[in-house]
Amino acid sequence: MITKEQILQKLSIVQYPGKNSDIVTLGIVTDVKVEGQKVQVNLTFPEAKSPFEASLKKACEATIKLLDAKLEVEMISQSKIQVQTLKVESNDPLKRVKNIIAVASGKGGVGKSTIAANLAIGLAKTGAKVGLLDADIYGPSIPKMFNVEKEKPTIEKIDGKDMINPVESYGVKVLSIGFFVNPEDPLIWRGSMATNALKQFISDVLWGDLDYLLFDLPPGTGDIHLTMVQGLPVTGSIVVSTPQDVALADAIKGINMFKNQSINVPLLGLVENMAWFTPEELPNNKYFIFGKEGCKKLAEDRNIPLLGQIPLVQSIREGGDSGVPAALDEHSPMGKAFAELTQNVITQLNLRNQTMAPTQKVEIKEGAGCSTH
Repeated sequence: MITKEQILQKLSIVQYPGKNSDIVTLGIVTDVKVEGQKVQVNLTFPEAKSPFEASLKKACEATIKLLDAKLEVEMISQSKIQVQTLKVESNDPLKRVKNIIAVASGKGGVGKSTIAANLAIGLAKTGAKVGLLDADIYGPSIPKMFNVEKEKPTIEKIDGKDMINPVESYGVKVLSIGFFVNPEDPLIWRGSMATNALKQFISDVLWGDLDYLLFDLPPGTGDIHLTMVQGLPVTGSIVVSTPQDVALADAIKGINMFKNQSINVPLLGLVENMAWFTPEELPNNKYFIFGKEGCKKLAEDRNIPLLGQIPLVQSIREGGDSGVPAALDEHSPMGKAFAELTQNVITQLNLRNQTMAPTQKVEIKEGAGCSTH
């Protein structure tokens, strides 16, 4: 008689591609039932659509039949996106959003928007429902990156209130101040005007059902960041930096902002962008123009996950300028790099939701700093 323990022991040799662990240790095998010669195995994947689902099911079936070739094996798979239990009002427009992710950087020019755009597309390619809010009010670039510069969000009246419908591109719902202003005109706004615009994007938009809503934040640690954490329970944050010391010094400020006791937004990890330069004609060569592994060393020193190292490659820049992000081509080297980044973000997000309490909104008190409620 074959036992459940024997099945699990066999399945523990099946490795999950790209991870240094097996599917039993990773918790992907969620149930095993044995009735005589019939075996039923349940696999639960952390992402909405795992690219390895079919191959892993075949590997599991073949491995189990090593015990007895006559076994009838049934493989059942499902996906599970871990979510926060958000405390929202019944009329909150974000009550149907499962996870809110802030993408930030300490300084400008490190490719934060490029990372946010490609991560959003990577998440959408897993089958998840994704939104991207361009909160970089003074330097909106998301419309160009998604090739929707000429698009205009539609307005829908709900209970007498004008609500904005985001523009959709590449399976991602996108909203940016860039849709409402001339792209050549500077926004000469005081901080209060910028934060009011962000508040409207939070409260007056029909985001609908989303598994992930990403915020592409402006560089630094200012009004927009405080407005976001005050108005929303942010699930987790990602800090983007290049490996050079000047950028890392500002990245540390971003890390400390999210880890500040008064704000306390979980840090999912760091992304090292422009980690090295690789010429298109010499794909195996690496030139460390901005320094070598600065983010990796910072992540190790501070015990922070390193979510990915994205090289400085011409095709990534061209994709952003042409409105065809690199993550769309999952078979290209850069598409694979962003797919790996996406999977690492999903893993860290699910771990955060399994082991930590929901984030709370931050209460800003004039002259008294921040507190949470």
